[in-house]
Amino acid sequence: MIRFHAADVKFAVEMYRQLRESDKNIFYSPISMMTALAMLQLGAKGNTEIQIEKVLQFIETTKKTTEKSEHCDDEENVHEQFQKLITQLNKSNDDYDLKAANSIYGAKGFPFLQTFLEDIKEYYQAKVESLDFEHATEESEKKINSWVESKTNGKIKDLFPSGSLSSSTILVLVNAVYFKGQWNRKFNENHTREEKFWLNKNTSKPVQMMKQRNKFNFSFLGDVHAQIVEIPYKGKDLSMFVLLPMEIDGLKQLEEQLTTDKLLEWIKAENMHLTELYLSLPRFKVEEKYDLQVPLEHMGMVDAFDPQKADFSGMSSIPGLVVSKVLHKSFVEVNEEGTEAAAATGVEVSVRSAQIAEDFCCDHPFLFFIIHRMTNSILFFGRICSP
Repeated sequence: MIRFHAADVKFAVEMYRQLRESDKNIFYSPISMMTALAMLQLGAKGNTEIQIEKVLQFIETTKKTTEKSEHCDDEENVHEQFQKLITQLNKSNDDYDLKAANSIYGAKGFPFLQTFLEDIKEYYQAKVESLDFEHATEESEKKINSWVESKTNGKIKDLFPSGSLSSSTILVLVNAVYFKGQWNRKFNENHTREEKFWLNKNTSKPVQMMKQRNKFNFSFLGDVHAQIVEIPYKGKDLSMFVLLPMEIDGLKQLEEQLTTDKLLEWIKAENMHLTELYLSLPRFKVEEKYDLQVPLEHMGMVDAFDPQKADFSGMSSIPGLVVSKVLHKSFVEVNEEGTEAAAATGVEVSVRSAQIAEDFCCDHPFLFFIIHRMTNSILFFGRICSP
């Protein structure tokens, strides 16, 4: 999974570059987006397939270096890695609740290739269902939205708003990811107090700031004037990493210097040191929705949206299949107990000299990501500008 992990981090960073232009909070699931696109890629051919692979960072990081097995070509190895990831994410665990689910809805009577339907079930454990988009568009929307809502514990509602599907809809691919975990060491609610969160050097807003003094994996990142802390969840399979600029208005500079290689280095356990910290983290709740067509086109996936160029002949022998929408909706809530998050998608490292307790105070804009340590996958990636 190492090379897959590199592709996942690269995709997360590239997508962040597309979304960061606004000055708002950001929250999305790279793994959810990638899974939906990989299911699409399974049925793509020619240039359409190559472009999707490029966007998913498979070509550079995975395809060239994946060892070939006797009965698998490179393409299958990519999907086998998704298969392993989905199996790993869905392993039952008493310490936290983590679910990844995939579903495919095809237009009633549309002749999908049997090989495509078999592969999508095998690699993505996807539920395949026929819907009458032509005569019952609204009911079809409700059915898909209801599935997403059930898979995300009610957190993602109306992924497809009324009117977003049409009578000409042929195929809807949906991935949903849900996570709820308790901190390995919870914040004491009695220590939470109202404090200022600085939106910029001149403006602040009151927030509920959670407090905890404990030992955490920590690193001071001198080259980008920032610091990073790992806050593990119960069971320690998953962690939240908070990337905090040293300056109140340092986020823009940090974003500009953020690269895949740096991020891969920063989150390595061997590059962090167990440090006594006085951690201050605001309670926050973020819900975001993205139409991914423009970001994906900017990243190089162009033909899939073009009726003249799209080639999905790996799905059906009927020509004319084209992607009309890629929607992503996400939710996260962080409090004293832990984190609840859900999403759906139709280097220089050094440590400071030891002090009595480092102050890690998230009272100004920061980045955060939730990582599944077993696979080193970035499940969720976010930016908090205003809790």
